[in-house]
Amino acid sequence: MPDRSRSVCQPRVLLVTLMPNLGYAMMVCVASVASIGVGPVVSSSAGEQDESSLIDADTDDVRWFENKIRPALVEHCLECHSSETEASGGLLLDSRDGWLAGGDLGPAIVPGDAAASRLFTAIAYDDPALEMPPRGKLDDATIDAFRRWIDNGAVDPRQPARQDAPPERQTGLPVDRAGEHWAYRPIVPSTASIDALIDRRIEQSGLSAAPPAEPRALVRRLVFDLHGLPPSQQTIDRYLADPSPMAYDRLVDRLLASPRFAQHMARRWMDVVRYAESITLRGFILPQAWRYRDYLVTSFANDRPFDQMIRDQIAGDLLACDDIVETQQRAIATGFLALGNSNLEDQDKTKLEFDHLDEQLETIGRAFLAQTIGCARCHDHKFDPIPTRDYYALAAIFRSTTPLEHANLSKWIEKPLPLDPATETHFRALQSRADALAAELKTLQSLEKGTPGDRNRIVSVDGLPGVVMDDADASYVGDWTESTFVKPYVGGGYRHDGTEGQGSKSVTFDPADLPTGRYEVRLSYTSHANRATNVAVKVFSANESTTVRVNQRRRPPIDGLWVSLGVFPFEKEGQSFVIVSNDAADGCVIVDAVQFLPVTDQTSTAKGSVDAPTAADLKAIAQRHETLTAELKRLQSELNQRPMYLTISESEPRQEIAIRVRGNVHQPGDTVRRGFLTAIGPAQLHADRIGSDESGRVQLAQWIADPTNPLTARVYANRVWSWLMGEGLVATENNFGTTGQSPSHPELLDHLAAGLIDHGWSTKSLVRRIVRSDAYRRAACDDAQRIAIDPNNRLCASGSVKRIPVEALRDAMLCVSGEIDHRIGGSSIRPGTRSDYDYRHDSNRRSLYLPVFRNSLPPLFDLFDFADSSVSVGQRAQSTVAPQSLAMMNHPWIIGRARQAAKRLLHESAGQPTESMIGRLYVACFSRSPDAEEMQLCLEFLGGGDAPPSEDRLADLIQSLFASIDFRYLE
Repeated sequence: MPDRSRSVCQPRVLLVTLMPNLGYAMMVCVASVASIGVGPVVSSSAGEQDESSLIDADTDDVRWFENKIRPALVEHCLECHSSETEASGGLLLDSRDGWLAGGDLGPAIVPGDAAASRLFTAIAYDDPALEMPPRGKLDDATIDAFRRWIDNGAVDPRQPARQDAPPERQTGLPVDRAGEHWAYRPIVPSTASIDALIDRRIEQSGLSAAPPAEPRALVRRLVFDLHGLPPSQQTIDRYLADPSPMAYDRLVDRLLASPRFAQHMARRWMDVVRYAESITLRGFILPQAWRYRDYLVTSFANDRPFDQMIRDQIAGDLLACDDIVETQQRAIATGFLALGNSNLEDQDKTKLEFDHLDEQLETIGRAFLAQTIGCARCHDHKFDPIPTRDYYALAAIFRSTTPLEHANLSKWIEKPLPLDPATETHFRALQSRADALAAELKTLQSLEKGTPGDRNRIVSVDGLPGVVMDDADASYVGDWTESTFVKPYVGGGYRHDGTEGQGSKSVTFDPADLPTGRYEVRLSYTSHANRATNVAVKVFSANESTTVRVNQRRRPPIDGLWVSLGVFPFEKEGQSFVIVSNDAADGCVIVDAVQFLPVTDQTSTAKGSVDAPTAADLKAIAQRHETLTAELKRLQSELNQRPMYLTISESEPRQEIAIRVRGNVHQPGDTVRRGFLTAIGPAQLHADRIGSDESGRVQLAQWIADPTNPLTARVYANRVWSWLMGEGLVATENNFGTTGQSPSHPELLDHLAAGLIDHGWSTKSLVRRIVRSDAYRRAACDDAQRIAIDPNNRLCASGSVKRIPVEALRDAMLCVSGEIDHRIGGSSIRPGTRSDYDYRHDSNRRSLYLPVFRNSLPPLFDLFDFADSSVSVGQRAQSTVAPQSLAMMNHPWIIGRARQAAKRLLHESAGQPTESMIGRLYVACFSRSPDAEEMQLCLEFLGGGDAPPSEDRLADLIQSLFASIDFRYLE
């Protein structure tokens, strides 16, 4: 956070002189930025320095360790490999001696040789049996940092703790003592106002509050905080000309009513939910992610109650209603669950699913509860009242969903957006016809080849028409063995009963939400001499069941893969499943897949093997093939117009799942039933409401949004305070656990949380209350006493100097140049984009609408501390580094905006004095007029005289103002 103690009451452009050498001016500016302390100074207490002080702290290798390696070890490793927590696998990573000694497998690091170091092998995921951290692979930059560190000798300045020092193991807070920590206690409302609670602490500390901010500075602060944009000249003039004591309140109301408020709040929340429009792996594009962003904008614009937004984002697809627009919004909101940055190439699909749900739980925990739930995946949480049993109780809910579509390369899930009944019926008819055509075309292709197909092929489920359930999606009674010995088969293999336990084993293929209609049902199996000749297959259709006996020693007659069980009617709400059993079987029973093919009058069904076609037959087949292909292409083009949305799916409910011992997905332990964090709120009440036929996502959302949950309202109220004031009352916005910071004003936090609930979870109401307070409107002033007593301004005795985020910085430059595009909504991804690598961001739309590509962020975003879009971010980092200065001097985009602004200013100020032009420029950049000294400096820089300045000279001046503190910070 910025050092607020070093702000000034009268902000001035720190470009004291406008030198001809603009580059030098820029360097002066950035040096001045550094002088006000825009980031936290990482330091250790005296006690910490005692035994782990730096060794030769000036060396590049030590700086590399401190900047790159130590933070990664703390964040990802020391929870399980520290002398203060545990030595998992016998390995300690909190000192050089620890990793040199190594663990059960020997030394973890070979200094000078990363390739030979087990630690590097583990974090690079080069050995499937040794992958750390278990919750997911580190990003490439961190892995490369470890490689460089080890290859350069693994310099580690840390020293082990004294041998005679008492152990300082900290154990997690037990569930039955959760109330000892402030965050888990019930919210206690207060009748006092925000200012009464703030001023009481100021007075108790012997301080006095700063005076109100100057009107222009206050307007600029308010508009940036609520819109993420600079105020227009009209906004400033209207406020200054309003003599009413209600002028400020009216300004607030106008800003809250603008769609720009919703856009800015949506971008704030997108940090928290790790919003992105691509996957790091191969740069895959998430083409429907933008709908979730637009859902946020719509929700904040309509002041949608935040508790409803919680329910939308966790279970909105299960909360359909009569209003189709509302149903669409709720469904789209579940894109929140599908934005994770998973390794879709992982061939261990069970591990992939557990890693994926771990990411979901971690994001849900941080976003809504400020809890680090993921820390309980491998063992009970070391600090907070979250036992491993609670983690897996939550995991069972998401194991009852389908998060990804699996193949060699897994894929996210997109579904058709719910539509009004007439349009839905139209698209359903198109899809039914397309499925029938695809099925017939497949049969025709087989006939054209004159063979049932290649005996050694593997058929992908994705390439099959109709509704196909692979054996991997079926449910089993008894032990069935997976196999790939005999081909062809569908998907990843098939299963057999081992020719044992006759009458005790069965498999159920039950497709979810099969639309009403008539279907040809087909069974896939692999034939062999040891197969049963009398496999019992029972088809349960609308109000009836039919048993078919299948001889699995005979090769399947359809394409060498399928046998038709007949045509049956099915109803969406009725029974629609197939059971294969080994009852009285006289050989091995095989289950591979079941296919439901929609049947229309134009669709023919295959009854069995066919004789070799004649020449006339082949000609007719080819003509029919050509006709159907053209029709299918037309239908598919029309179907592609149907809107889709990013989401997850419900799956077979799992009443309980096994705890994974030490997080190893292939090492099951005791089982737990679905549930929630037992230490927080009415967990058991909502867990008892989970039905046997549902996943539990609805109840999860209800538990989080329950007003008696002590965390949810506190966490959101704290976020909104942070977005407006620069830092939360709890400075660790994503961590309300015992390792997070305590609130600076506990009573105020509860006051805001209770008010949020009492006002219907209204975000606008909460924002209005905060920005109307005296605490928000104070000037940012130097005061020696305040600096000595409260150097970080936690008491809010003064206003805060706040750096505007990179999106607002970019948008402000576009506003000055007159190029900003205020169009609302829709995808901004260039049509035809297949990968995010080297994507060219050339749009002038608001930064909110630029594609957030994990491999290719828009210009300036990385440099100016854009949020990591792979994790939930509660508060962005703030850095002051040389590349920022270089960008302000040399980046083509910034130079282009300055030049365009110069052209605009020269055009709009034609015939006016240069002083008028400079005045307009200062208002556009700083919301104020230049003082006499600044005016004189600008005139001298532009050449003085009565002639208009040159475009080049004016562009240099504008670029220097863009680089100044006054432009990039709020007073």
